[in-house]
Amino acid sequence: MRLIYAMIFLTLIGACQPTERQTHSHDEGEEHSHDENGNPTLEYTVWTPKTELFVEFPALVVGQSSRFAAHFTVLDQHQPVREGVVTVSLIKGNRGIRSAANAPSSPGIFNPSLQPKEAGSYLLVFDLQTADYVDRIEVGTVQVYGNTEEAAEHIPEANENPNAISFLKEQAWKMGFQTTPVMEKEILDIIPTSGIWKVAPSEYQTLIAPASGSVRFAEGLLTEGSTIKKGQVVMTVSGSGLTTENLSTEIQKAKASYDQAQSEYARKKELFQAKITPKSEYEKVEQRYLVAKANFETLNSGFTGSGKQIISPIDGYIKSIEAKNGQFVDQGTALLSVSSHRSSLLEVQVSPLYFAQLQQLQDIFYQTSPTNWSSLMAKGGKILSVGKEVDPDQPLLSVFAEVNEPIEMPDGSFTEAQLAIGIPRQQSVIPVGALLEDYGQYAVIVQLSGERFERRSVQIGKKNGSDVEVLTGLKPGEIVVTDGAFQVKMASMSGQAPAHGHTH
Repeated sequence: MRLIYAMIFLTLIGACQPTERQTHSHDEGEEHSHDENGNPTLEYTVWTPKTELFVEFPALVVGQSSRFAAHFTVLDQHQPVREGVVTVSLIKGNRGIRSAANAPSSPGIFNPSLQPKEAGSYLLVFDLQTADYVDRIEVGTVQVYGNTEEAAEHIPEANENPNAISFLKEQAWKMGFQTTPVMEKEILDIIPTSGIWKVAPSEYQTLIAPASGSVRFAEGLLTEGSTIKKGQVVMTVSGSGLTTENLSTEIQKAKASYDQAQSEYARKKELFQAKITPKSEYEKVEQRYLVAKANFETLNSGFTGSGKQIISPIDGYIKSIEAKNGQFVDQGTALLSVSSHRSSLLEVQVSPLYFAQLQQLQDIFYQTSPTNWSSLMAKGGKILSVGKEVDPDQPLLSVFAEVNEPIEMPDGSFTEAQLAIGIPRQQSVIPVGALLEDYGQYAVIVQLSGERFERRSVQIGKKNGSDVEVLTGLKPGEIVVTDGAFQVKMASMSGQAPAHGHTH
């Protein structure tokens, strides 16, 4: 899902979109940050579908070496880039200079340096190459100044956001942390309800006793829920010791009849080919032979000295066991049911008051586990039926859907569900997990730049599964924290900005 978010984010704001140029945050009363040459420090934050780059460096001045503190974060799982090569380039037309750092100085932080030779406007580009992927990150146009005085004159003091929260990359990398862009998605009206998980009828088979006899489990600990493989022997049915309906005896009788019919058929075939026996008599003998053969092969199939084997026809698990170990069963008795569980049946029940709205049922949101929401249509499922009648004893309408993904809930368990109805509307949405709630009021943590965040109040609308509509407070393309928002909030309440864990 995170990769889908990243791809949508790319279409919203382009391949690389840097934040506005900023200087490093200061405590109250501190002066503007400068390097050892007196050059003001700049910072940029750029997101691509795969990577977040937060880079700090002194203003570029002709003849002076500027050392970059480039923080690279893999957006999936929000982890630092621990191995790889980073190349930084200043490009003007078809000319430029470049420098590479062959390894991070510490996890996630690369320190290449550039020494410009000519003043002017250049394109600043970072190329990241790791064992897992490569990424090209265009920071945008930067200026190379003729001297330190010119740089100080043209780079104004940053207007610090008084609500900004400082939260360092080193802090985020050491904890569960994740961000995602605000996206525009289709939002539908919702009927909140619940559903029951069932095994889809096409996904289980009931195995019956092929003959009368006593049941013996192939394994002493055969229980419901046990995993089984296709072709695995799960039970045997044996008529050993029975005076009637003894399968072993029946097989012997069938074998004798089959041998006799086969011998007679061979004789009649020779006589028929010699045109001694008429065709009608030959066909009767042939028919008796084929029937005797089919009867013997059916009885003998899966039969061993211990009895008739009951073999699983599919990979899956045992859904239910109807027979007990050692129990006598008649031919045709149900022994057990096996299920592949490749798809599940979801039954959702709602009040008949929603009958009209159900005629515009577009999707169903459900939980595959207690913490994960999914969409029926997005996962290739389908709505099987919508009830038209109600039972007087249980006056509810049933909606049945086939779910084609693994479900981590047992059959018969309840799940929260949402019936999506009406005409979809394009709205700004964020994951529900990004919300912070205080006494009925909602807020989110917005990432302003690599190490700056802001707590922002939002007004929410409809929830569609794991997504929630944002009515006010956010714009598409802004980055919100979905995992770790509470820790950032607590950092804002500490009243003290943490010290950096690296040298700039």
